[in-house]
Amino acid sequence: MRGLGALLVVASLGALPLTAPQDDVRPVADHHQHLYSPVIAPASQIAPITARDLVALLDAAGIRRAVVLSQAYAFGNPNRATPVQNERARVIEENDWTSGQVAQFPDRLVGFCGVSPLRDYALEEIARCANDPHLRTGLKLHFGNSDVDVENPQHVEKLRAVFRAANDRRMAIVVHIRPTVSRPRPYGAAQARAFIANVLPSAPDIVVQIAHLAGAGGYDDPAVDEALGVYADAIAAKDPRTAHVYFEVSGVAGVGEWRGKADNR
Repeated sequence: MRGLGALLVVASLGALPLTAPQDDVRPVADHHQHLYSPVIAPASQIAPITARDLVALLDAAGIRRAVVLSQAYAFGNPNRATPVQNERARVIEENDWTSGQVAQFPDRLVGFCGVSPLRDYALEEIARCANDPHLRTGLKLHFGNSDVDVENPQHVEKLRAVFRAANDRRMAIVVHIRPTVSRPRPYGAAQARAFIANVLPSAPDIVVQIAHLAGAGGYDDPAVDEALGVYADAIAAKDPRTAHVYFEVSGVAGVGEWRGKADNR
């Protein structure tokens, strides 16, 4: 995601402007960006990407502001080949690194705290981030990376606690809701209904931004269309549980079977 792979389509976070002038098709704000710290970058086999790098890309694209989503949640991935040593400390370090990067461009960047919602330290880390002026705006959750199952009662209990904690602190949530694609986890209408029924009621007062249009960034997954149908129906019916739910279209270059659809409009 070296370039501006995540462009705002629909979102509402903090005080960021929502619309650009009518004669300018460029988004005013990019609501889904990641930096790559010297710790995170090697695992992704790319060079580190700093706030200065991101701001240069924003300038080149004519975009004023961006939301930077900490990748600290990656240390809590239960499917890592090698468990992380001193995981809690690594999560703190990554969130603090993101905070320090955002602090260099406070008029351009807004930072979000990252944590796996299933970890025992999740609530403590959310409380800590809520006291950081560069992370307190929001929380980034990644159900795929954290191997979340919204139909698992134990997972749902932890998700509710995390969503309540964010709601209590008025921290918007950006959630990658698509389960892990590296393992055959179920995803579709049933999971969308479970999320609406069992998780969203715990965050009635804050924006919940669903990343990648409920997918994983590839946009060729029939299961995503099935899940989106459930959300669309709920929103059309003015279901109060979806009153503050927004979607953004952010992509991951090269993911999915996109070549045969490249000419589609």
